[in-house]
Amino acid sequence: MATIGFVAHGQREGAVRLAKETAGWLREQGHVAELLDTASSRDAQGNRVKPGSLDLAVSLGGDGTMLRTVDLVSPEGVPVLGVNLGHLGYLTAVEPDGLRDALRRFLAGEYQVESRMTLDVSVTNESGDGVEAIRHRSALNDLVLQRPAGGHTVRTEVAVNGMPFLTFAADSLIVATPTGSTAYNLSARGPIVSPRARVQILTPVAPHMLFDRSLVLDAEEKIAISPIAGQAADLVIDGWSAATLQPGQTLHCRKGDMDALLVTFGGRDFHDILKRKFNLADR
Repeated sequence: MATIGFVAHGQREGAVRLAKETAGWLREQGHVAELLDTASSRDAQGNRVKPGSLDLAVSLGGDGTMLRTVDLVSPEGVPVLGVNLGHLGYLTAVEPDGLRDALRRFLAGEYQVESRMTLDVSVTNESGDGVEAIRHRSALNDLVLQRPAGGHTVRTEVAVNGMPFLTFAADSLIVATPTGSTAYNLSARGPIVSPRARVQILTPVAPHMLFDRSLVLDAEEKIAISPIAGQAADLVIDGWSAATLQPGQTLHCRKGDMDALLVTFGGRDFHDILKRKFNLADR
């Protein structure tokens, strides 16, 4: 008997309906199936569900829903199966009509798990009493420091491994994983990186400075970013607003302790997906 949780995009009727129908089908076969809410980690009856009790989490939506699901269960080492009901679907493994067959294969042990590097993100507040940690999150795609509404640029000091590197003036500053290299980083003309790589990608967006290139850092290097010139900056993690970074606070970023575990069934090659998504023709 397996315990499987479903996270459906709440504004896509097809996703919710598919989750309910598939959960009912699993229960008929003697498995435990729960519909989860990423905001509260509760099932449809309002009971709190511990992610560690799941054998599998199924995400029904697009890549955004996948990011929410990964954030919920990856700290507990639970693998995620993505069902594509979105547009791009870089992270999803199956289409809606293939979900039941995919679950049969998962239950039979006929699947692979692909590990993806995450980022450990924390914010500290420096005061006369020392340094206080005030926020701690993880990211699969990226973190973005961006100008607040009505602001002109984000001005930040960036340090790597405790050593000052550069002061950036830009519309935004991205730190992306290889998985996130095809997200906002790509739109900002950052490099496309194989998801098998273990690196961090620092990319300025519309920089107001001579140095306008991305910086690719080793996964083990520690990045610290602090706003300067009395300006605050909005922190967005995996597309969700997380905090407003104030002067005197520092954003810390490094490789996460836990990888995201994505269920696959073979036949999904990163380079082939990239070619299909961008309609790249062979020559």
